[in-house]
Amino acid sequence: MANNEESRGLKSLFDWFANRRKPGSSSLERQEREIADGLWHKCPKCGVLTYAKDLKANQMVCVECGHHNRVDSDERIRQLIDANTWKPLDEHLRPTDPLQFKDRKPYSDRLRETQEKIGLIDAVKTGLGQINGLPLALGVMDFRFMGGSMGSVVGEKLTRLIEQATQRRYPVVIICTSGGARMQEGMLSLMQMAKISAALQRHQDARLLYIPVLANPTTGGVTASFAMLGDLIIAEPKATIGFAGRRVIEQTLREKLPEDFQTAEDLLKHGFVDDIVPRTQLKNTLAQLIALHQPLPTAPNMVLWESMSLSSTSVE
Repeated sequence: MANNEESRGLKSLFDWFANRRKPGSSSLERQEREIADGLWHKCPKCGVLTYAKDLKANQMVCVECGHHNRVDSDERIRQLIDANTWKPLDEHLRPTDPLQFKDRKPYSDRLRETQEKIGLIDAVKTGLGQINGLPLALGVMDFRFMGGSMGSVVGEKLTRLIEQATQRRYPVVIICTSGGARMQEGMLSLMQMAKISAALQRHQDARLLYIPVLANPTTGGVTASFAMLGDLIIAEPKATIGFAGRRVIEQTLREKLPEDFQTAEDLLKHGFVDDIVPRTQLKNTLAQLIALHQPLPTAPNMVLWESMSLSSTSVE
Protein backbone atom coordinates (compact mmCIF):
# COMPACT_ATOMS: atom_id res chain seq x y z
CA MET A 1 0.00 0.00 0.00
CA ALA A 2 2.76 2.39 0.90
CA ASN A 3 4.60 1.55 -2.32
CA ASN A 4 1.51 2.44 -4.35
CA GLU A 5 1.17 5.81 -2.61
CA GLU A 6 4.87 6.52 -3.14
CA SER A 7 4.61 5.60 -6.83
CA ARG A 8 1.58 7.84 -7.26
CA GLY A 9 3.37 10.70 -5.57
CA LEU A 10 6.48 10.15 -7.69
CA LYS A 11 4.37 10.01 -10.84
CA SER A 12 2.55 13.22 -10.00
CA LEU A 13 5.91 14.89 -9.37
CA PHE A 14 7.16 13.80 -12.82
CA ASP A 15 3.91 15.08 -14.35
CA TRP A 16 4.39 18.42 -12.64
CA PHE A 17 7.93 18.81 -14.07
CA ALA A 18 6.76 17.66 -17.51
CA ASN A 19 3.96 20.21 -17.52
CA ARG A 20 6.38 22.99 -16.63
CA ARG A 21 8.54 22.07 -19.63
CA LYS A 22 5.64 22.11 -22.10
CA PRO A 23 5.54 25.08 -24.48
CA GLY A 24 2.07 25.99 -23.33
CA SER A 25 3.05 26.25 -19.67
CA SER A 26 1.20 28.45 -17.19
CA SER A 27 4.12 30.90 -17.00
CA LEU A 28 3.97 31.45 -20.78
CA GLU A 29 0.19 31.86 -20.66
CA ARG A 30 0.60 34.38 -17.85
CA GLN A 31 3.17 36.30 -19.93
CA GLU A 32 0.84 36.30 -22.95
CA ARG A 33 -2.00 37.60 -20.78
CA GLU A 34 0.18 40.46 -19.59
CA ILE A 35 1.11 41.36 -23.18
CA ALA A 36 -2.51 41.16 -24.25
CA ASP A 37 -3.57 43.56 -21.50
CA GLY A 38 -2.00 46.39 -23.51
CA LEU A 39 0.71 47.25 -20.99
CA TRP A 40 3.47 45.88 -23.19
CA HIS A 41 4.04 45.67 -26.93
CA LYS A 42 6.06 42.95 -28.64
CA CYS A 43 7.85 44.21 -31.75
CA PRO A 44 6.90 42.07 -34.77
CA LYS A 45 10.36 42.66 -36.25
CA CYS A 46 12.85 42.06 -33.43
CA GLY A 47 10.61 40.61 -30.71
CA VAL A 48 11.63 43.11 -28.02
CA LEU A 49 9.02 43.95 -25.39
CA THR A 50 8.44 47.67 -24.95
CA TYR A 51 6.27 49.44 -22.43
CA ALA A 52 3.23 50.65 -24.41
CA LYS A 53 3.45 54.23 -23.12
CA ASP A 54 7.13 54.45 -24.07
CA LEU A 55 6.35 53.12 -27.55
CA LYS A 56 3.57 55.66 -28.02
CA ALA A 57 5.87 58.46 -26.81
CA ASN A 58 8.30 57.36 -29.54
CA GLN A 59 5.48 57.63 -32.12
CA MET A 60 5.05 53.83 -32.34
CA VAL A 61 8.62 53.31 -33.56
CA CYS A 62 10.53 50.44 -31.92
CA VAL A 63 13.42 51.88 -29.89
CA GLU A 64 15.46 48.72 -30.46
CA CYS A 65 15.28 48.12 -34.23
CA GLY A 66 13.46 51.20 -35.59
CA HIS A 67 10.48 49.21 -36.88
CA HIS A 68 7.58 51.55 -37.73
CA ASN A 69 4.38 50.09 -36.34
CA ARG A 70 1.17 51.00 -38.13
CA VAL A 71 -0.75 53.91 -36.59
CA ASP A 72 -4.33 55.03 -37.10
CA SER A 73 -5.46 58.35 -38.55
CA ASP A 74 -6.22 59.97 -35.17
CA GLU A 75 -2.73 59.18 -33.90
CA ARG A 76 -1.20 60.56 -37.10
CA ILE A 77 -3.03 63.84 -36.67
CA ARG A 78 -1.85 64.10 -33.06
CA GLN A 79 1.73 63.45 -34.15
CA LEU A 80 1.78 66.07 -36.91
CA ILE A 81 -0.69 68.85 -36.10
CA ASP A 82 -0.14 71.49 -33.43
CA ALA A 83 -2.48 71.19 -30.46
CA ASN A 84 -5.91 72.88 -30.79
CA THR A 85 -5.40 73.82 -34.46
CA TRP A 86 -7.10 70.88 -36.23
CA LYS A 87 -10.32 71.65 -38.13
CA PRO A 88 -11.80 68.56 -39.80
CA LEU A 89 -13.48 68.88 -43.21
CA ASP A 90 -16.42 67.07 -44.84
CA GLU A 91 -17.13 64.73 -41.94
CA HIS A 92 -20.71 64.32 -43.18
CA LEU A 93 -19.75 62.43 -46.37
CA ARG A 94 -20.76 58.77 -46.17
CA PRO A 95 -20.15 55.88 -48.58
CA THR A 96 -23.07 54.22 -50.39
CA ASP A 97 -23.52 51.02 -52.38
CA PRO A 98 -24.45 52.21 -55.90
CA LEU A 99 -23.56 48.89 -57.57
CA GLN A 100 -25.36 46.72 -54.98
CA PHE A 101 -22.12 44.74 -54.77
CA LYS A 102 -22.02 41.40 -52.99
CA ASP A 103 -19.17 38.93 -52.45
CA ARG A 104 -19.23 36.85 -49.26
CA LYS A 105 -21.55 39.50 -47.84
CA PRO A 106 -23.24 42.63 -49.21
CA TYR A 107 -20.99 45.69 -49.47
CA SER A 108 -23.50 47.72 -47.45
CA ASP A 109 -23.20 45.24 -44.56
CA ARG A 110 -19.41 45.28 -44.79
CA LEU A 111 -19.39 49.08 -44.61
CA ARG A 112 -21.69 49.15 -41.60
CA GLU A 113 -19.68 46.52 -39.71
CA THR A 114 -16.37 48.29 -40.39
CA GLN A 115 -17.78 51.66 -39.33
CA GLU A 116 -19.09 50.20 -36.07
CA LYS A 117 -15.86 48.30 -35.36
CA ILE A 118 -13.31 51.10 -35.78
CA GLY A 119 -15.45 54.24 -35.46
CA LEU A 120 -14.60 55.73 -38.87
CA ILE A 121 -17.00 56.68 -41.67
CA ASP A 122 -14.45 55.89 -44.40
CA ALA A 123 -10.74 55.36 -45.02
CA VAL A 124 -9.53 58.98 -44.87
CA LYS A 125 -9.66 61.98 -42.57
CA THR A 126 -9.11 65.47 -43.96
CA GLY A 127 -8.77 68.88 -42.38
CA LEU A 128 -6.87 72.11 -41.93
CA GLY A 129 -4.34 72.77 -39.21
CA GLN A 130 -0.91 74.06 -38.35
CA ILE A 131 2.45 72.33 -38.22
CA ASN A 132 4.98 74.23 -36.11
CA GLY A 133 2.84 77.32 -36.61
CA LEU A 134 2.57 76.99 -40.41
CA PRO A 135 -0.86 76.38 -42.00
CA LEU A 136 -1.46 73.30 -44.13
CA ALA A 137 -4.18 71.04 -45.51
CA LEU A 138 -3.74 67.45 -44.32
CA GLY A 139 -5.28 64.19 -45.50
CA VAL A 140 -4.61 60.99 -43.54
CA MET A 141 -5.56 57.57 -44.89
CA ASP A 142 -6.40 54.80 -42.41
CA PHE A 143 -5.50 51.21 -43.33
CA ARG A 144 -7.91 49.79 -40.75
CA PHE A 145 -10.89 50.74 -42.93
CA MET A 146 -11.01 48.02 -45.61
CA GLY A 147 -7.27 48.20 -46.18
CA GLY A 148 -7.32 51.95 -46.74
CA SER A 149 -8.99 51.29 -50.09
CA MET A 150 -9.89 54.29 -52.24
CA GLY A 151 -13.65 54.58 -52.77
CA SER A 152 -15.82 57.48 -53.85
CA VAL A 153 -15.81 59.14 -50.43
CA VAL A 154 -12.01 58.95 -50.18
CA GLY A 155 -11.68 60.55 -53.61
CA GLU A 156 -14.28 63.24 -52.90
CA LYS A 157 -12.79 64.20 -49.53
CA LEU A 158 -9.25 64.43 -50.89
CA THR A 159 -10.43 66.44 -53.91
CA ARG A 160 -12.30 68.91 -51.70
CA LEU A 161 -9.28 69.16 -49.41
CA ILE A 162 -6.98 70.04 -52.32
CA GLU A 163 -9.47 72.58 -53.69
CA GLN A 164 -9.72 74.23 -50.25
CA ALA A 165 -5.93 74.36 -50.07
CA THR A 166 -5.68 75.92 -53.52
CA GLN A 167 -8.25 78.56 -52.61
CA ARG A 168 -6.51 79.39 -49.32
CA ARG A 169 -3.02 78.99 -50.85
CA TYR A 170 -2.07 76.30 -48.32
CA PRO A 171 0.38 73.46 -48.93
CA VAL A 172 -1.13 69.95 -49.08
CA VAL A 173 0.25 66.89 -47.26
CA ILE A 174 -1.38 63.47 -47.70
CA ILE A 175 -0.33 60.48 -45.58
CA CYS A 176 -0.81 57.55 -47.96
CA THR A 177 -1.41 53.98 -46.80
CA SER A 178 -3.67 51.90 -48.96
CA GLY A 179 -4.24 48.62 -50.74
CA GLY A 180 -5.47 50.53 -53.80
CA ALA A 181 -8.87 51.07 -55.42
CA ARG A 182 -11.98 49.67 -53.70
CA MET A 183 -13.24 46.83 -55.87
CA GLN A 184 -16.76 46.99 -54.42
CA GLU A 185 -17.25 50.34 -56.19
CA GLY A 186 -15.82 49.25 -59.53
CA MET A 187 -15.28 52.01 -62.09
CA LEU A 188 -16.50 54.65 -59.61
CA SER A 189 -13.43 53.92 -57.50
CA LEU A 190 -11.06 54.12 -60.47
CA MET A 191 -12.51 57.51 -61.45
CA GLN A 192 -11.20 58.94 -58.17
CA MET A 193 -7.64 58.61 -59.48
CA ALA A 194 -8.35 61.08 -62.30
CA LYS A 195 -10.43 63.39 -60.10
CA ILE A 196 -7.76 63.78 -57.43
CA SER A 197 -5.02 64.12 -60.06
CA ALA A 198 -6.94 66.93 -61.79
CA ALA A 199 -7.30 68.81 -58.50
CA LEU A 200 -3.57 68.41 -57.87
CA GLN A 201 -2.80 69.78 -61.34
CA ARG A 202 -4.79 72.94 -60.57
CA HIS A 203 -2.95 73.15 -57.23
CA GLN A 204 0.37 72.90 -59.07
CA ASP A 205 -0.71 75.49 -61.65
CA ALA A 206 -1.19 77.87 -58.72
CA ARG A 207 2.47 77.15 -57.81
CA LEU A 208 1.56 75.60 -54.47
CA LEU A 209 3.30 72.77 -52.64
CA TYR A 210 2.08 69.16 -52.43
CA ILE A 211 3.92 66.47 -50.41
CA PRO A 212 2.73 62.85 -50.23
CA VAL A 213 4.11 60.75 -47.36
CA LEU A 214 4.16 57.06 -48.29
CA ALA A 215 3.59 54.80 -45.29
CA ASN A 216 3.43 51.01 -45.19
CA PRO A 217 1.84 49.85 -47.43
CA THR A 218 1.10 52.17 -50.38
CA THR A 219 -0.03 50.15 -53.37
CA GLY A 220 -2.45 49.90 -56.29
CA GLY A 221 -4.40 52.84 -57.63
CA VAL A 222 -3.18 55.19 -54.90
CA THR A 223 0.42 54.65 -56.01
CA ALA A 224 -0.68 55.01 -59.64
CA SER A 225 -2.19 58.44 -58.96
CA PHE A 226 -1.78 61.00 -56.19
CA ALA A 227 0.91 59.16 -54.19
CA MET A 228 3.42 59.72 -57.00
CA LEU A 229 2.40 63.24 -58.07
CA GLY A 230 4.12 65.19 -55.30
CA ASP A 231 6.58 68.03 -55.67
CA LEU A 232 8.54 66.16 -53.01
CA ILE A 233 7.81 62.50 -52.24
CA ILE A 234 8.67 61.27 -48.75
CA ALA A 235 8.55 57.66 -47.54
CA GLU A 236 8.81 56.01 -44.15
CA PRO A 237 11.62 53.49 -43.62
CA LYS A 238 10.99 49.94 -44.93
CA ALA A 239 7.55 50.91 -46.31
CA THR A 240 6.17 48.67 -49.06
CA ILE A 241 5.43 50.84 -52.10
CA GLY A 242 4.29 49.56 -55.47
CA PHE A 243 1.48 49.09 -57.94
CA ALA A 244 1.03 45.39 -58.69
CA GLY A 245 1.84 42.78 -56.06
CA ARG A 246 5.19 41.04 -55.88
CA ARG A 247 3.76 37.62 -56.72
CA VAL A 248 1.90 38.95 -59.79
CA ILE A 249 5.08 40.58 -61.13
CA GLU A 250 7.14 37.42 -60.55
CA GLN A 251 4.58 35.28 -62.38
CA THR A 252 4.45 37.76 -65.26
CA LEU A 253 8.23 38.13 -65.64
CA ARG A 254 8.91 34.50 -64.67
CA GLU A 255 11.91 35.46 -62.60
CA LYS A 256 12.73 35.99 -58.94
CA LEU A 257 12.69 39.59 -57.73
CA PRO A 258 15.28 41.06 -55.32
CA GLU A 259 14.48 40.86 -51.61
CA ASP A 260 14.30 44.64 -51.25
CA PHE A 261 12.01 45.06 -54.27
CA GLN A 262 9.15 47.57 -53.70
CA THR A 263 10.69 48.89 -50.48
CA ALA A 264 11.17 52.58 -49.77
CA GLU A 265 14.94 52.12 -49.82
CA ASP A 266 14.87 50.51 -53.28
CA LEU A 267 12.62 53.26 -54.65
CA LEU A 268 14.94 55.92 -53.23
CA LYS A 269 17.88 54.26 -54.98
CA HIS A 270 16.01 54.36 -58.31
CA GLY A 271 14.73 57.92 -57.96
CA PHE A 272 11.02 57.27 -57.32
CA VAL A 273 11.23 58.71 -53.80
CA ASP A 274 13.00 61.93 -52.81
CA ASP A 275 13.77 61.08 -49.18
CA ILE A 276 13.16 58.53 -46.43
CA VAL A 277 12.26 60.21 -43.16
CA PRO A 278 11.76 58.37 -39.84
CA ARG A 279 8.42 59.11 -38.22
CA THR A 280 10.08 60.72 -35.22
CA GLN A 281 11.56 63.37 -37.55
CA LEU A 282 8.60 63.74 -39.89
CA LYS A 283 6.88 66.74 -38.30
CA ASN A 284 10.00 68.91 -38.22
CA THR A 285 11.01 67.83 -41.72
CA LEU A 286 7.60 68.73 -43.15
CA ALA A 287 7.61 72.05 -41.32
CA GLN A 288 11.05 72.93 -42.73
CA LEU A 289 10.00 72.01 -46.29
CA ILE A 290 6.80 74.04 -46.00
CA ALA A 291 8.71 77.02 -44.63
CA LEU A 292 11.15 76.85 -47.55
CA HIS A 293 8.31 76.70 -50.11
CA GLN A 294 6.02 79.45 -48.88
CA PRO A 295 3.88 80.74 -51.80
CA LEU A 296 4.65 84.05 -53.44
CA PRO A 297 2.12 86.87 -52.94
CA THR A 298 -0.69 86.84 -55.49
CA ALA A 299 -0.03 90.46 -56.55
CA PRO A 300 3.26 92.46 -56.71
CA ASN A 301 3.98 94.92 -53.95
CA MET A 302 2.94 98.19 -55.60
CA VAL A 303 4.53 100.36 -52.92
CA LEU A 304 7.92 98.75 -53.54
CA TRP A 305 7.45 99.03 -57.31
CA GLU A 306 6.57 102.74 -57.07
CA SER A 307 9.58 103.47 -54.85
CA MET A 308 11.88 101.72 -57.31
CA SER A 309 10.41 103.77 -60.17
CA LEU A 310 10.87 107.04 -58.28
CA SER A 311 14.47 106.25 -57.38
CA SER A 312 15.35 105.43 -60.98
CA THR A 313 13.77 108.71 -62.15
CA SER A 314 15.75 110.78 -59.64
CA VAL A 315 19.02 109.20 -60.75
CA GLU A 316 18.38 110.31 -64.34
